[in-house]
Amino acid sequence: MYTAVDHQLMSEALAEAQKALYLSNPNPRVGCVIVKEGQVIGRGYTQRVGGAHAEVQALAHARSQGFDPAGSTVYVTLEPCNHTGRTPPCVDALIAAKPAMVIAAMLDPNPLVSGKGLERLKAAGIDVRCGLLESEAHALNLGFVSRMKRGLPWVRLKIAASLDGKTALPNGQSQWITGPLARADGHHWRAQACAILTGVGTVKEDDPTLNVRDVKTERQPWKIIVDSKLETPLNSKVFSNLDQSGVILVCASLDSAQAQEKVKAFEALGAEVLVMANAHGKVDLPKLFNYLAQERHMNEIHVEAGFKLNGSLLREDCVDELLLYYAPFLMGDGIGMANISPLTALDQRQDWQFIDQSLFGPDLRLRLGKK
Repeated sequence: MYTAVDHQLMSEALAEAQKALYLSNPNPRVGCVIVKEGQVIGRGYTQRVGGAHAEVQALAHARSQGFDPAGSTVYVTLEPCNHTGRTPPCVDALIAAKPAMVIAAMLDPNPLVSGKGLERLKAAGIDVRCGLLESEAHALNLGFVSRMKRGLPWVRLKIAASLDGKTALPNGQSQWITGPLARADGHHWRAQACAILTGVGTVKEDDPTLNVRDVKTERQPWKIIVDSKLETPLNSKVFSNLDQSGVILVCASLDSAQAQEKVKAFEALGAEVLVMANAHGKVDLPKLFNYLAQERHMNEIHVEAGFKLNGSLLREDCVDELLLYYAPFLMGDGIGMANISPLTALDQRQDWQFIDQSLFGPDLRLRLGKK
């Protein structure tokens, strides 16, 4: 069905979508290329929330150069939307432009759209095809697909460790296990997430800023701190530059007067406090992720936490992807990757499969997904 030229042009549309990687959350990353008489006449990608979608950007680009998109072929990495959100439906703009054909990489997983956008284009007399480079388009929007299909964000757990799996010395010192290139790559994953999540132990031990510094981005992710007893120090660096992002502290109880006073102090700094307790008096992690997806419309959550919270997330089956950085040395005694209870049988284990691997200077990065 598809020619080598079709593959090349959809690859170019995917390259456009890549430009929205740090930008478009919570909207999907979408790219669009318009071709007429063998010439690319328009390109576009999804802008920040409230801005133009990829198709509208590409149509505007074509017209700004004096091209009429009528009779063209439109390559778009996701089915054009058929509903009104912060912007009008993209199918309306395409129908008005009168292209001869629209080729989409994948259906929109949003139940408000899924298939309906393409049906409207067909009803308008436009030749419609779908499925070209679908897996590549899907990989670019793991979080959006997860939120639409599961009602959960895509949770990526990042860990930096020595070859023998230690993440810190026995005294807690962990800066720095990996080198600057690996740390910069970690910021790439931070930048594409809707939020960076950590535990209060990491905040107290390392006092991280939890922002993106090593890659250029117009948008800073939210900061989420799992803090059952509201022990986060008020002078923590996570509360700096809140004009660029927000902080959510998630606790297990606000029953005491002292806790109520802490809430006022955190709110005075511009932070939010949520109460989500499980039966054991800890933060209900599955409920938290459900809330982040369904109420806060978050697609990807990037976790950089410690031994205890990592273990809780893995035990409660909250992690979709492991992002592991291994430095080429042995640490010996130290703190491990995650506080996981000993297994009594191998069939109790969690199995993972490799997605990819890369070298960043001397450090090895492994990505693994659930099997």
